[in-house]
Amino acid sequence: MKKRIAYCGLDCEKCDAYLATVHNDQSLREKTAKRWSELNHITILPEDIRCEGCRANGVKTVFCAKLCAVRQCALKKGVNTCGDCAQLPTCPTVGKIIKNNPDALKNLKS
Repeated sequence: MKKRIAYCGLDCEKCDAYLATVHNDQSLREKTAKRWSELNHITILPEDIRCEGCRANGVKTVFCAKLCAVRQCALKKGVNTCGDCAQLPTCPTVGKIIKNNPDALKNLKS
C-alpha cells in the first residue's frame, strides 16, 4: 500500500491540500480554501491548507488532524488503515467515504 493512502482509503497524493503543500502553491491554497469554505459553510483560510498526508508525520489540515472521525477511530484502534479493521464491511463512518469514492475501497484492499 502506498504511504499516502489515508486511513479511509482516499489517496492523499490527489488531495489539493497535499498538492498545495508539497508544491508550495499559494494559488492552489487560495482556490482550495475558497472551495472548501463554500462546500462546508465555514471559513477556511489559505494558511489552513497545509497537509503532508493523513498517515504521514508532519502537518495536517485541522479537519484531518482533529475532526476526521475515521482517522480518530483508526488511531484509537491502532490499525494501519480501515482495511485492517474487521468492521470495515459494516462501518457507517468510512462507508460514507467509500460510497462517494469507490477507489477508496480498492486502495484499502490493495
